[in-house]
Amino acid sequence: MDFYYIKMAFYASIFTWFVTALGAAMVFLFKKVSNKMMSLMFGFGAGVMIAASFFSLLLPAIELADQIYQYSYLIVGLGVLFGGIFIFLVDITIPHMHINRETKEGINSSWSRKILLILAITLHNIPEGLAVGVAFGSIATGTNELTIASAWILAIGIGLQNFPEGMAVSVPLRSENFSRKKAFFYGQASGMVEPISAVIGAFLVTIIRPMMPFVLAAAAGAMIYVVAEELIPSGKTSKADKFGTIGVMIGFILMMILDIALG
Repeated sequence: MDFYYIKMAFYASIFTWFVTALGAAMVFLFKKVSNKMMSLMFGFGAGVMIAASFFSLLLPAIELADQIYQYSYLIVGLGVLFGGIFIFLVDITIPHMHINRETKEGINSSWSRKILLILAITLHNIPEGLAVGVAFGSIATGTNELTIASAWILAIGIGLQNFPEGMAVSVPLRSENFSRKKAFFYGQASGMVEPISAVIGAFLVTIIRPMMPFVLAAAAGAMIYVVAEELIPSGKTSKADKFGTIGVMIGFILMMILDIALG
């Protein structure tokens, strides 16, 4: 087993956690962020994750599956479906509340709105950490579909969209009379799950090498679910608001350029 790439996945996910903390640190500068700005930032995050899911995960999964399996499209399709179903089951089981929504999700709970908001962001950081881990772990298989550069680009992209997520936790908590330090702590804590899930993802790939196309596709499916369930709805504060849509386009183009130019 090659622990080098597991360590690299851990270091990369520490970076994504750090960017979450940077976003959470905005609570020391702002007590409230406008809906238009939050829409733009969530849309940006959605665009980055859509591009990262395709260029950094799905495309390598398809290319590798073509070399291994006769029905490569079936393996990749099932992987995307599995990843989406996994996060869906987590979504309907664990209590949480999405940003800009008043209804609770998951099983019934008496937990406060603040805790449910933190849980929503924390849960949706799991597939991001897994994606980073899977990207680095797959390099250990010796294939040419993924490189250290492309894995780091994926981590950078996820880090970029973690910034508004950290802010989306800490700033609302500040407006609900949390101290700045406490709001920052909870905001950055939402990203702590990423290093853990990244190590798990990298470890699984290194011991299940023949399933790598499926695992890559599953990581992409999990991220796509998060985009559709959380980021895009959070980026639409009203029907007339186009800032979220603009953010999606900017985020997608930026991530695409990074991946093609540097990956």
